[in-house]
Amino acid sequence: LTPGGEPCKDSRTVEIKVPSFDGNNKGIELSTGEIHEFVFHALDDSGAPHCLGGDYFEIDLSGEKWKSRPPVKDVGNGTHAFSLQVHPDFSGNYNLTIILLFRHYEGLKFSPERFAFDKILRVIPIRFLKSESQLPAINQCRSFDYSKDVWSGRWTRHSKNDSCPISDDGRYRCQEPGFSCPAQWCNGPLGLLESNGWVYSTHCSFKFFSPDEAWGCLTNRWIFWWGDSNHCDTIRNILNFVLDVHDIPAVPRRFDMNITNPRNPTQTVRFTSIFNGHPNDTGNYQGLNSLVNPEYQELLKGYFSGNVVPDTIIMNSGLHDGVYWPNIRNFIRGADFAASFWASVVEGVRRRGLAPPEIVYRTTVATGGYARRLAFNPQKMEAFNGVVLDKMRKYGALGKVIDDFDMTYPWHYDNRCNDGVHYGRAPLKMKWRDGEIGHQYFVDLMLCHVLINAMCVK
Repeated sequence: LTPGGEPCKDSRTVEIKVPSFDGNNKGIELSTGEIHEFVFHALDDSGAPHCLGGDYFEIDLSGEKWKSRPPVKDVGNGTHAFSLQVHPDFSGNYNLTIILLFRHYEGLKFSPERFAFDKILRVIPIRFLKSESQLPAINQCRSFDYSKDVWSGRWTRHSKNDSCPISDDGRYRCQEPGFSCPAQWCNGPLGLLESNGWVYSTHCSFKFFSPDEAWGCLTNRWIFWWGDSNHCDTIRNILNFVLDVHDIPAVPRRFDMNITNPRNPTQTVRFTSIFNGHPNDTGNYQGLNSLVNPEYQELLKGYFSGNVVPDTIIMNSGLHDGVYWPNIRNFIRGADFAASFWASVVEGVRRRGLAPPEIVYRTTVATGGYARRLAFNPQKMEAFNGVVLDKMRKYGALGKVIDDFDMTYPWHYDNRCNDGVHYGRAPLKMKWRDGEIGHQYFVDLMLCHVLINAMCVK
């Protein structure tokens, strides 16, 4: 992996060659349904091939009703392979965008911003023509569907209201709440997502839960959250948007509360959330290293030491790891320690004859806009997600996986759906980071429903 030995390994990528597309002046047409496989090759400033791996390309396929990250593979010699597939329901005009964000693993460095290349190398118009191909139906996610570590989903759009102004409370109610989702792409009232018709699906699709349905599932359960501040937003959004609880406007970094259904006082659920960015809830940028603090360990263990323990642990490693760990080798050791710690916590519950909690690992988000260049950039976070999942499986601690990295990726190129590091900030009719009034919050609302699917659908 180290440069040297050959001129093509010492060079730096500044351009690419896409043999199947470059020089095509007639327009590119592909059929829907089929998987179309392509490659592109890295080039240096002289136009010669660069023959070393580690470049990080962001690839986006977008149409009026479709957004996805095409699967891409770094072959290791300057060549990247990628594939495109669009469902027959979504024929039309698309743009394939290829961005070189970092070169030669430089996004993994301790301070990567000065190495960011961040240049759009191609915007390729493609017309997908409707074919007779018949793809298997996408079924609603079941328990076993959460065994996949890496998802490759897409956002599809099933309605669009062009006259949908932001309301005084910062929300976008573009469809009626009961607006129904088309079969196979989701199940239930898509209007609850407040996404102006967008919905995420992957190898399976998800149900949208009404407040009554969500309360029916979560009543008498104890959900323990361990992760970065994105968890705080997600918990608040579950309370406000899914459970219809509106007296908790913000969730602090340490939060432990029995929540009561305002329409049925006999229904309660306990949410406990412990911030993992730092052993002190006012600190930052420790991440998994927080677990070396003995007092912090005991705080966490305390919630699992009684006769009643949480049913589910929802966790992620978080963006703070991107800032703390000087290199991936050190992070591997930190992830190993964290996985062994949580495995021992779960085993301790089992040894006492209690039902052990199930761990649902939610991968860290793809940071957006300006934050794509920073210490918690997508190249680093994608690698860190893989390390943690490997370690959790090594210790037998992993129950289910929700790939929020894949869910957020199609929306990470700007800050319309995020402030750089959070996708679930509360709706607000004020100037947002990108200069517009208000922001989109539906990407995190999608996560809310996916989490409830993972906990409630057998």
